[in-house]
Amino acid sequence: MCLPQTSHQKTGNTAPITDLQDGEQYVMSGLNRFCYKNSVVPTWRQTWTRIQVKVWSSKVFKVETVEGEEELKELEGFSFWSWFQGFLRERHNETFININLFSKKTCFRVDPTVEAPYSVKPIRKFDIYLFLVFLSGVLLFVFAESLSRSQLFFYSAGMSTGMLASLIILFFILSRFLPKKSPFYMLIVGGWSFSLYAIQLACRNLGVILREHWHAALGYVTVVGFISFAVCYRYGPLVDEKSINILSWTLQLLGLLLIYLGIQIQQVAFAIIVASLFSKNLEYPVTLALKAWRKVRGYVYWKPQPRRLLTEEEYQKEAEEETRRALEELRKYCNSPEFSPWRAVSRLQSPKRFADFIEGSPHLMPNEVSVHAQEYGFGGTFFEEEFFNTDDEDEEEELKPMMKPE
Repeated sequence: MCLPQTSHQKTGNTAPITDLQDGEQYVMSGLNRFCYKNSVVPTWRQTWTRIQVKVWSSKVFKVETVEGEEELKELEGFSFWSWFQGFLRERHNETFININLFSKKTCFRVDPTVEAPYSVKPIRKFDIYLFLVFLSGVLLFVFAESLSRSQLFFYSAGMSTGMLASLIILFFILSRFLPKKSPFYMLIVGGWSFSLYAIQLACRNLGVILREHWHAALGYVTVVGFISFAVCYRYGPLVDEKSINILSWTLQLLGLLLIYLGIQIQQVAFAIIVASLFSKNLEYPVTLALKAWRKVRGYVYWKPQPRRLLTEEEYQKEAEEETRRALEELRKYCNSPEFSPWRAVSRLQSPKRFADFIEGSPHLMPNEVSVHAQEYGFGGTFFEEEFFNTDDEDEEEELKPMMKPE
């Protein structure tokens, strides 16, 4: 427990300004003004560091936050807008004032409704909630495509959205039934902002609601969750590819927003967002770069490749294929108007065989195929003569030097 350190002396009814120090606790009473000066220059090491000022008391109080001492002094003067804001300002018996990491000085005023002591303590710590928000954003950005195709995620997201947006829908429905000249019409006009404020208020007091009013919370979740599930089941999961892509892009944008909100240093947040976008679409520039490199390397390091010779099987297969194709082209030409049949018949020894060939008969007779196989097939007379003639010629060439004239 520490005594307050004041930067200005108390004059008249004006409360002094107490300069807060990290880790020190101040016990005060009555209306007091405080300022916190941030002396640490933010670096990347403070990425998930949060500075908060905790104020708590056994009685309720109001807190008004401003940016500097000049604005804090202006709170002492009366204005209708300040009075209206003070009327709407929520009363607490425990609250946390978030200090911007880049703010040089933040000031606030504590105004207790009942004369009772209260405590003030600035805290600088690693915020696990900020890190979890950042981690959620990264996971949502990475798995956005798979989540957009998941039925479980579709129903879970639909039920969660229905439970959070039920207050807004409720005020919108009420605005339809109220007459336009009703004194509550202005309240309904501002129903959207009031609904968001009610949701924020419920989230801040979620622990109290679940502890003291768990019956109402359970009934609300059951009814609204069932209605939301019924609506999602009625329309069914997304099937159209364009709708799935829109949901995937929306989840990616939401993930980037969570990454930005989960990091205190804006430069670090922007660097991670840019890196995430590049990594998500890295395959496209990498593919283009590889294609360009292969083309350049092909032009620079090009060398003529030796031609590969055909094997015996490839040669035989290609010969048969080319022969069949040439015969088909010959039949088509003979059936075309450009072909003169009488001129061809006058030059042929066997016109009937030629006519049968045009109609589709083989171009060789069975006996011709047999003779060709005997002559030029493997083991035929042609290869035997070539083989033996070669051997005889080789022997004669070897014997010539040995023979001497008598």
